[in-house]
Amino acid sequence: MDLEKLKHDLKVMIIEECEKEDIEPEDIDNEVELFSDQSGLELDSLDGLTISMALQKKYGLRIGDPKAFRRIMTTTSALAEYIQKEHNG
Repeated sequence: MDLEKLKHDLKVMIIEECEKEDIEPEDIDNEVELFSDQSGLELDSLDGLTISMALQKKYGLRIGDPKAFRRIMTTTSALAEYIQKEHNG
């Protein structure tokens, strides 16, 4: 699984699932926290749930504990690395 493609795919998924049509994947920095003001995504807890469900559907990633989810879903890079590790582990 190519890490850069995975990061791009995750950005596309987040934009689509959270209906953020005014943002392009290239606008999201891989190292900026997704739930911060710097990301430009303006994500809230409902978006977090939506993203969690999309990750489960697309990647089979099940993160039941909200605290664990927040630790994993910090940046696009961190999320992509976690998914890659889970698929290769």
